[in-house]
Amino acid sequence: MISTLRRRARRATAALAALAAASLALTACLYAAIPEEDAAVGPQAPADIPADLEGFYSQEPQWTSCGEGFECAIVASPLDWDDPAFGVIELSVVRHTAGGGAPIGSLLTNPGGPGASGVVLVRDSLDFAVGQSVIDTYDVVGFDPRGVGESTAVACLDPAEMDAYLYDIPAAPRGSAEWEAELEERNRAFADACEANSDGILPFITTENSARDMDLLRAVLGEDKLNFLGYSYGTFLGATYAELYPENVGRLVLDGAIDPAVSGLDVGTIQGVGFENALRAFMADCLDMAECPFRGSVDQAMSDLGALLASVDRSPLPAADGRMLGADSLLTAIIAALYSEGNWPFLTGALSDALQGDPEVAFQLADFYNGRQAGEYLDNSTEAFRAYNCMDYPNDITDEEEAAAEALLAAEAPTVAPYWSGPDPCEVWPYDPTGTRGEIAAEGAAPIVVVGTTGDPATPYEWSVALAEQLASGVLVTNVGEGHTGYNKGNACVDDAVEAYLVDGVVPAEGLCG
Repeated sequence: MISTLRRRARRATAALAALAAASLALTACLYAAIPEEDAAVGPQAPADIPADLEGFYSQEPQWTSCGEGFECAIVASPLDWDDPAFGVIELSVVRHTAGGGAPIGSLLTNPGGPGASGVVLVRDSLDFAVGQSVIDTYDVVGFDPRGVGESTAVACLDPAEMDAYLYDIPAAPRGSAEWEAELEERNRAFADACEANSDGILPFITTENSARDMDLLRAVLGEDKLNFLGYSYGTFLGATYAELYPENVGRLVLDGAIDPAVSGLDVGTIQGVGFENALRAFMADCLDMAECPFRGSVDQAMSDLGALLASVDRSPLPAADGRMLGADSLLTAIIAALYSEGNWPFLTGALSDALQGDPEVAFQLADFYNGRQAGEYLDNSTEAFRAYNCMDYPNDITDEEEAAAEALLAAEAPTVAPYWSGPDPCEVWPYDPTGTRGEIAAEGAAPIVVVGTTGDPATPYEWSVALAEQLASGVLVTNVGEGHTGYNKGNACVDDAVEAYLVDGVVPAEGLCG
């Protein structure tokens, strides 16, 4: 059995939706059937749509009020785009009608993941998702991709089982054959539960299918072109759409890009280094604060943090609810806080308390990351994340490639490296992956704006540079700073560039804001 890099941080990209809904609160307090083809008047299927898709493309969503300024609907999509008669999957959609009067069009959004809820992003955190000028001029649309949230969803474990899967500490010593066998069995039980409880949808939960769903949404929203804002994983979804439908691309903004040519193994390795670098930036800031529990240089502070991780790995800290904080959950807490510089004070508090034997704040951060609240899980992002990635990423890692990746991680991310590896859960997924990795050019598409943040730990800046270069019409905008993604995070240059493009169609100059 190959013990692959666990792709822990690829799970972290799913936290953007939770951050969108709760980041400000955390910073403040830490706490249908297909219509018949002769149905009533609605969007008309384009002339080049195959006959077996006309019913889907011509459906008219039944919008109902779901909050002041918000409307919700369900859109039916083919479960299998290669065989539209095979079955139907439902997509949950929400839109906020333009605040300034008649909209210039619809703007579809995706918060990342894979597995984050676009419905939650728009319905609960509209002004986090987009700026006011966009709210005033677009109908801003959020949707839960297939397998996610309020759409036909992947289902796996109940809350108690999920607690055990995410938080229980293996009985065997880390790195031993028994430890690997225990984790592999957990992964197998998780995969078996997903297969048993997801009603046959797992092989169809792929980014390519979701991108095809977006073209359907474009049509039923009455748009000739797709205007789209995608964050994190949403950049891969948007780029995939552009590759499939370049002629239908309107104004696309891809913020915090994933390089579509990078393998799953390299994604995990690069993100591990990214979080190590972000942790060093946090430490440099922390050491200037009186309340920082570390002293000396950044190197010394990182060494002391490594000692803390090793200590809780040997002797986990008991929490009031009976859970034990080991190194894995503590690292999850660290990752959660590194998504936004504004949440660094909570990391300081969590580490200070952990050094004193108190795991409560660390568990709050880990729960925030995992979408857990009061013993319940607010979404199915963990399940959907696994389903997408196990189908999207080819599982063809060699022993030599893995050894090289682990050596690189050990050299460049020595603090996180000991807790970054484990059996690959996709090796026991019930279906073989269908996705491929490779550059995306989207020849013939309108200009696509790519936003990269220099200190982004989850989607490192180099990926945004790479995607902008791959895209035939890509234009790079650089956000100099820390944290995940760049638009609507306080950089006026980035915000102005994105909104000038979305609202007025002004293509930014290459490399703007860097």
